[in-house]
Amino acid sequence: MTPSDRALGRRITALLAALVLVDLTLAIWAFFFPQAWFDAFHGTAYVDPAALLPRAAASWTGFLLMQSIALVRWRMETWWLLIVAGVRLSEVFSDLVYVLMADDVTWFAMTALPATGPLNALFGWWLIRAWKRRPGSSRLHGSSLRADAPASGLS
Repeated sequence: MTPSDRALGRRITALLAALVLVDLTLAIWAFFFPQAWFDAFHGTAYVDPAALLPRAAASWTGFLLMQSIALVRWRMETWWLLIVAGVRLSEVFSDLVYVLMADDVTWFAMTALPATGPLNALFGWWLIRAWKRRPGSSRLHGSSLRADAPASGLS
């Protein structure tokens, strides 16, 4: 393994660890401190008859689970990087829609939320790119992921 490969590995691990911490923080904040969430993002009393905040917290818990598994497994199964990339890319538009559609938003929400979409796009793109650079990344369960390769062996 080259020094460049080791450096990339450290960056991948650092990003995965940071994403785990972010989604752990979001899930705990939303599940256990909903009024604090509403204070920070809406400046209003916590009123959520559709339970959308706990729903978002459940999604962040799912992200946390996938990213935690990837943090432990990605060196042995590099395809976990693609799973996390998909998780991040699935959130590209969510916060922008949230800040545009919510009735009441704070200055914090107006500044923080629009930045998350581009960040999630960047993280997703970077993880796909990092996966492509890792040794063995073009193989999944013994089959090549190249478009010109036979599909046999994928199950």
